[in-house]
This record gives sequence, structure tokens and C-alpha cells, in this order.
Amino acid sequence: MPTLTDDLALAERLADAAGEAIRPFFRADFAQETKADSSAVTEADRAAEQAMRAILEEERPEDGIVGEEFGSVREEAERQWVLDPIDGTQSFIAGRPIFGTLIGLLQQGWPVLGAIDQPISGERWIGAMGRETLFGGKPAKTRRCRALDGASVATTSPHCFSEDETDAYLRLIAHCYGERPWPVYGGDCYNYGLLAAGHLDIVIETGLKLHDFAALIAVVEGAGGQMCDWQGEPLNADSDGRVIALGDPARLDDVLEALHG
Repeated sequence: MPTLTDDLALAERLADAAGEAIRPFFRADFAQETKADSSAVTEADRAAEQAMRAILEEERPEDGIVGEEFGSVREEAERQWVLDPIDGTQSFIAGRPIFGTLIGLLQQGWPVLGAIDQPISGERWIGAMGRETLFGGKPAKTRRCRALDGASVATTSPHCFSEDETDAYLRLIAHCYGERPWPVYGGDCYNYGLLAAGHLDIVIETGLKLHDFAALIAVVEGAGGQMCDWQGEPLNADSDGRVIALGDPARLDDVLEALHG
């Protein structure tokens, strides 16, 4: 059985391989198409996932793989590597370097390891349960947040919310912003890295798939934060895709009260 140290080193190599596949396409010509769920996919997404899967098949042939672009293999395996080669494909297409490669490891459906890699800026967060999250090789720390009033909130897009979810989201925003400027929009996985590094207080999303959030949990929690669903329950492979990330876990009850009125 590989050690956690072995798995962390492997996650670093996977991120390196994905970055090498992605960088030649950034702000360059590349093929793209629209998938059945209306999301975009590019040849960079596919090249990066293929590069990571090739390494996993060679080095972890008994582990399962869950990938955004090429599906799942060995779904019965206790250990599952969860890959999102480009989280934030719309940002990648637009030439915005705020997308990222996500690499997560689940043990019996629960997250134990995660990495967020931004291959253009060279920023990388990597975390594992029971260990400090590292950002650029140094410990990452979330910041404390005394109250919702004044908290910095980010979400990828308010257009992702249903009507009921929009009402809940706007209640939270009203508690945090009042007369001040608006929240942070855009960013996908990059927002969670910023939260882990102490630059944001809350990230809230809906409609996420397992490959969108599996890698984020160990990163955020290893930096002192918390991730959960909109009911405050821990995230796992069966979660419904409504996600909260908090830099300061002490604000959880406040966030849930605001969301649910």
C-alpha cells in the first residue's frame, strides 16, 4: 500500500504532467467543442487528463480513476483518483490564468488528499488530511473572520444558482456586504486556493460534480478552513454539489442561518 508521502509525491508529478500538456495551448489556437451538458471542452483539457491517466495506469494500476473528460475505471476500488484537468475551462478559453488542474484522492469515498495547480502562474496548493496545506512549498493559512459583515465572498457565477438558491445566496450577500462593493465573481477552483492562502473568507457554489470539489477539501481544511454542503454536512462522493468553503469555521452557523433564512 502506498504511503501518504508516496501519494503526495505522485500528485505533484500528475500536476507537473498536466501543466506541461496545458501550457502550449494557453492563449494559442486549439480545438474546442460543447459537451452534452453545454459546458466547453478543449484539446488542452483532454491532453492534460490523458497525461495524468497514463501516469496513474503505470504507477497505481489497482486504483480507480474518475476523470471529467474520460470517465471512470475500476469504480469498485477503495482508492479513487479524481481528476479535473482544467477546472475553469471558460477562463482558459478567455485567456484568464485563474483556472486550475484539480487532483484528488478518495479513500472509500472520503477525500484524503488534494492539489490545486495553476500552470501559468506556477502556483500550487497541496494538502492531505492530518497535514498542513502547502502553497508554493510553505504552509498556507486561512484568515479569521469575526462576523459575516465585512466578509469577502466569492462564487464562480450567480447564473449557476436556481431561483431558490439565488434567494439563499442573496441573503448571504446582504449579510456580508450591505452598502459596500459587490462579491468576487469568476475563479472556479482558484478561489479556494485564495481562501486557503488567507485572501477570501467564503466561497459558495452549487451544481458541482465530484471532480470539481474532491481535491479542494484537503487543501482548504489543511489550511485551517472548513468545507461542507449547504446543510453543514461533510463532503464526500455522494454529496449533492452544493458547496460552502469557509476560511474561519466559526462562521459556519452564521452562513447556514443566512442561507436558510
